Amino acid sequence: MIKPSSECAFDQISLGEVMLRLDPGQGRIKTTRTFDAWEGGGEYNVARGLRRCFGLRTAVVTAFADNEIGHLVEDLILQGGVDTTFVQWKKYDGIGRTTRNGLNFTERGFGLRGAVGVSDRGNTAASQLTATSIDWDSIFSQGVRWFHTGGIYAGLSETTPGVIETAMKSAKKYGTKISYDLNYRPSLWSAIGGQAKAQEVNRKLAPFVDVMIGNEEDFTESLGFEVKGLDSNYSNLSTAPFKEMVEQVAAAYPNLQIIATTLRKVNSASDNDWGAIAWSRTDGFFEVPSFTNLEIFDRVGGGDSFASGLIYGLLEGHDLQKSLQLGQAHGALAMTTPGDTSMASKSEVEKLAAGGSARDVR
Repeated sequence: MIKPSSECAFDQISLGEVMLRLDPGQGRIKTTRTFDAWEGGGEYNVARGLRRCFGLRTAVVTAFADNEIGHLVEDLILQGGVDTTFVQWKKYDGIGRTTRNGLNFTERGFGLRGAVGVSDRGNTAASQLTATSIDWDSIFSQGVRWFHTGGIYAGLSETTPGVIETAMKSAKKYGTKISYDLNYRPSLWSAIGGQAKAQEVNRKLAPFVDVMIGNEEDFTESLGFEVKGLDSNYSNLSTAPFKEMVEQVAAAYPNLQIIATTLRKVNSASDNDWGAIAWSRTDGFFEVPSFTNLEIFDRVGGGDSFASGLIYGLLEGHDLQKSLQLGQAHGALAMTTPGDTSMASKSEVEKLAAGGSARDVR
C-alpha cells in the first residue's frame, strides 16, 4: 500500500551522487573544444523526471563540495524543480585534496561508434557520506511516499552501501516504498573488489527493496542470476529466458513485490530495439512490445527515465501494465534529446504509451 499524497511532504526522494556532465555534442571527448553542461546521476535522474515531466514533489539527498562547480550543479538541479533541502555542503580545500565534485564526460556515439563515458568522481563529497551522515528519521517522518536509490551509488565507495542500508531501514519504519535500480557499472567496482563485491553488496541490500529495476545485463552482473541463451552482444532478447530469471529472483527475495527490466537490443548506437517486462507478486508477468529501430539521439538516462515513468504509474495507482507502458514511453522519449534527464511532457509520454505517433503537433 502506497501512502496517500495528502499525508506526505514528498512524493519521492532519491539518494545518490549528482555530477556535472560535460557533453561534446556531436564531437568526441578527446578532440572537442567545447562542452555543453548538464547535471546527472542515475538516482537523481529519477527524481528529476518525476518532478519535471510528471509534476510530483521530489527531493534529492546528496553532498557537494562548497565551490562554484557544486553551485553550478545545484543551479541545474533547481532548474529541474527538485528540492535541495537535504543537500549537504562540504568544506572545499581549494584544490580538491579532501573533497571535490564529480565530473562525467560523456559522448553520445553514432552508428557503429558506441557511446563513451569517462567519469572523474573519486573522493567526491557524495562518496564520503557514511551511515551516520544523514538523519533519515527526520526526513522520512515528514511523510515520503517513495524512496529510490541504486547500484551506482552503492558502488561509489566503501561507505555508500552503509548509507543506503541505513536509509532503507528508516524508510521501512515509516512505511515508504523502496525501489532500487541495479545499474551495474564495472568501472565503479573495479578498485573495491570488482563484480564479486558488487554482488555481495547488492545481495545484502536486496532484502530491503520493494521494487527492483534493472536491464538485460544487471540481474546477472549485480546479483548473479543467469539468463539462458544470451550471447555477449545481447543480440537475442526473447522474453522467455528473462521471465525464467525473474522468477528465480522473486523466489530468492520474497520481499520483492515488483521486478522490472528493460530489454535493449543495440542494432547500432543510433538504432536500438527498446522493450520491457515486469512481474508482480500478485499479478504475474506483463510485457510491452519493443519499439523496434528506435532512433537514439542520446541514450544516457534512458533507463532512469524508464524507472521514473514506471514509478509514476505506480504512485498514481495504475496497474502494472500501464505503469510499464509509461516507463517504456518515457525512457524512449528521453533518448530523443540530449542530456541525462528527460525533456518530455506528461502528455507526450501518455500519448506514446497509448500508441501515439510522431506526427506534427501544431
